[in-house]
This record gives sequence, structure tokens and C-alpha cells, in this order.
Amino acid sequence: MHATIRRYDGVNQNRSAELTRKVNETLVPKLEKLSGFAGYFLVEAGDGVFTSLSLFETPEQSMESTKFVATWIRDEKLDTIIPNEPKITNGKLVAHSDRVLVAA
Repeated sequence: MHATIRRYDGVNQNRSAELTRKVNETLVPKLEKLSGFAGYFLVEAGDGVFTSLSLFETPEQSMESTKFVATWIRDEKLDTIIPNEPKITNGKLVAHSDRVLVAA
């Protein structure tokens, strides 16, 4: 399993609900259709910082998801909400727990 973490700084805080809605309604369903998809999480860290975690079976699939998300941001015209390029970390998942509880 391979993970990609994207940290987005400078996100327009007045439009965070809109961003979250678009992620849930349009991005996540598209990611779920990608080969090797194993999971996606979006964290609102406050102060205009959002971090996403994508999980895929192979490093290639994980890195391809970053291109996919960048295209989605451009196609959805979200550059006024997400004005900066993300800081990206890729790597092999070396420890995990299968129990995930998320409150929406």
C-alpha cells in the first residue's frame, strides 16, 4: 500500500464548506474509480490548511492520483479557493490500523 499526502496552505477559509462539498460530491467518486484506489481522507487543519491522504496499491497509482487531483482542481476552477500548489509526500505505508472512525 502506498500513500500520498498533500498539504494545501492558504486555502480560502470563507469557502472551505464549498471545497468540502465539491470534494465529497465530485472528487471522491472519481478517485474511487481509479485503479488501485484504497482510500481518501481530507483534513481541515484550520488557518487555511487542508491536508489530504490518498491510498493506492502501487507507488505509480499513488503518484498518478496527484496528477488526477491537480487536473480536478483546474477543471473545477478551484484556484481561487486553493491558490497554492500543495506540498506532496509519497511513500510506502509501513504500519496501519484497519479501524477508522470518521465524524462528518
